[in-house]
Amino acid sequence: MPGMSGLELQDHLSRLGSEIPIIFITAYPDETIKARALSAGALCFLHKPIDLRGRRLVDCLYTALDRGKGTSPVS
Repeated sequence: MPGMSGLELQDHLSRLGSEIPIIFITAYPDETIKARALSAGALCFLHKPIDLRGRRLVDCLYTALDRGKGTSPVS
């Protein structure tokens, strides 16, 4: 992502008060970055290639969708 890292984007959105669920997907998994992302509120931290036969990504997406239940859509 040119110009801004995922962690920087997460920090920026947080400062704006955004409650958008964040799922990190990276080709360069790093335990320090993973810990920082998750402690800052990311739902999941996945690494490429994504195992599409597994349920991890699907579970993360369902968690993100569940987090939005009960909120009004923006029109």
